[in-house]
Amino acid sequence: MARSARFANVVAALACFTLPAQAQVQAQVQTQAPARPAPPAAAADPVFEAAKAAFEPLPEAERKGLQDALVWTGDYNSVITGTFGRRTYDALLAYQKRTGNPAPGFPDAKTRAAILAAGEVARKAARFTVKPDPASGVVIGVPERLLAKRSPQGGGTRWQSGDGHVTLDTKSFGPGEADLDALFARVTAPAADRKVTYKIKRPDFLVVTGETATGKSYIRYAAGPLGIRGFTIGYDKALGPDVDRLVIAIANSFVPFPDAADAAPAQVAASNPASAKPAASADKLAPGPAARAMPLPGQSAAPVAIGLVVAPGRILTSASALEACATPRIAGLAAKIITTDKGRGLALLEAPGLKTRAAALAGREAALAPGDAVVVIGADAGGGVAVSSGESGHDRLYAPLQPGSSGAVVLARDGTLAGIVARYPAAPRLVAGVAPPMSYPLVSGRMAMAFLSENGISSGLAAERSGSTIGAVAHGAAGSVVSLTCQ
Repeated sequence: MARSARFANVVAALACFTLPAQAQVQAQVQTQAPARPAPPAAAADPVFEAAKAAFEPLPEAERKGLQDALVWTGDYNSVITGTFGRRTYDALLAYQKRTGNPAPGFPDAKTRAAILAAGEVARKAARFTVKPDPASGVVIGVPERLLAKRSPQGGGTRWQSGDGHVTLDTKSFGPGEADLDALFARVTAPAADRKVTYKIKRPDFLVVTGETATGKSYIRYAAGPLGIRGFTIGYDKALGPDVDRLVIAIANSFVPFPDAADAAPAQVAASNPASAKPAASADKLAPGPAARAMPLPGQSAAPVAIGLVVAPGRILTSASALEACATPRIAGLAAKIITTDKGRGLALLEAPGLKTRAAALAGREAALAPGDAVVVIGADAGGGVAVSSGESGHDRLYAPLQPGSSGAVVLARDGTLAGIVARYPAAPRLVAGVAPPMSYPLVSGRMAMAFLSENGISSGLAAERSGSTIGAVAHGAAGSVVSLTCQ
């Protein structure tokens, strides 16, 4: 199917998938025709079921990462949920067929790594950056290589290509300044030069797509206690094959109220319209997907923090992680707090008997520049650790860190220690149970190495060679990162 045709399907999917399950069921009941005999159930597809059985045990970070990467390779045109459906299956087959493996089935670990790497290359080539837009209050992904021109506008920001053929606008209205019904009526009003190709409106959001003779548009707004926030993308039809995937990525990255205590219903996705079961957030897109997750054997409790083994039995972590946990444990072992430096925001623990090797890392001497790409080793929902990408902002980190990521290890792309996450909020804003990209305070790598030196731990460790992928950069530290639980 042509990508421009597939995009027409995905914008409908992106809208429909945001319906709460109850609303969809009610809509089905209200429009239900007189009962007819049910058609025979379709025979199960054993290859599909085998692929699903192989996909579902993967860590959530990897499942979402694969879907995100397939958006960037042009094979997946739907919401990033981490759940397995026909769209994910077809995307995996399409990628394998295009790269020389036409046999159906679930890709092996080597092929999955290739998919993640291909997605990262495409994302980096577009300089796709997910970050807050202070003018509108939303979090949104912007392909900065294409949309290099940025200018303020009332209640939002405009990004535009150099030739003006692609435009992304964010817009916000304070409480009482606008009405979702009025917005919907305006953007769907009949016009001689424009055809509405899809429209949906619910009490808390709307999505409208349209076409003119030469252009296409995607409009999305969400309503909440802080008002109405949204974005519009317009672009030439001739650019469809290249821009369509960017539209999908932007829509998946959109978080209208990142500071709200609860996720807007419009941000809750489902694996498919038929089942409409709440799934993971459609807003997963961080600066990059989690490349892999590494469960820790014998650990079932949810992590309260992340630690870096810096010497035999010695673990560096965030001081804030211990404020409400006087009896931390690591891999089932009791850990003793040796020292806490609240001024720096760091703590050193001791866990006698811990077999995890010490990290072979050097501290980064130069400060990170705003926008520098980094690799983050944080917490995984299963009680282990997960690797993802992020972006620096002076003394802060912007990344999709999950609960339990205080003390997460931040590496520069040369493999050196760039910092330690100083604090993770006690009551994080979660979207369908998953934290979207947010900003976190960072203790610099240089400060962390000075703290270790003062406590008798050498800072002269050699950094292992880095690589071009997230996994390669994380290699020098991933085996030395542990999850902390609290007894």
